[in-house]
Amino acid sequence: MPTVCLVGEPEVELRYELLSRETARDALSTYDLASPFENSIAVETVSLGAAVSLLNDLNWYLVRFVEEAFVKDPSVSGEEWLSRRLATDVRNDDVRPEETDRLLKVFGLEEGELVEPMFLARSDGAALPEYDLRDVEETVRVRVTEGEFEG
Repeated sequence: MPTVCLVGEPEVELRYELLSRETARDALSTYDLASPFENSIAVETVSLGAAVSLLNDLNWYLVRFVEEAFVKDPSVSGEEWLSRRLATDVRNDDVRPEETDRLLKVFGLEEGELVEPMFLARSDGAALPEYDLRDVEETVRVRVTEGEFEG
């Protein structure tokens, strides 16, 4: 099942901001809320289409309170997330799932918090370059569109 993850702006308590507003609370009410990272909310949806639709329904709140929005779809990758834009492109059949793995935004994960993203590109057959901005416990990889990578 695809998972949507919203990561709040540093100065915002995301769970409070979303659940204190009726429209967002209603949109999230049918889901079990999890928090895989510091100041985040994640929910499992039934399909990639449902994940993208939920993000669209929450757009007003995403613009104001969310720093990052990811989707993890096991039919695309079991380990890597998709950016909201890339998830939308895959859902709309603008990009084939097997064409999503070249460009990445990689975050360090330190004490549950996503830190200092860096952009990395996979080369044919070569290993992914290491995250080297700081020592971290692990990394979180998010596949991105070419526009997000260059932008």
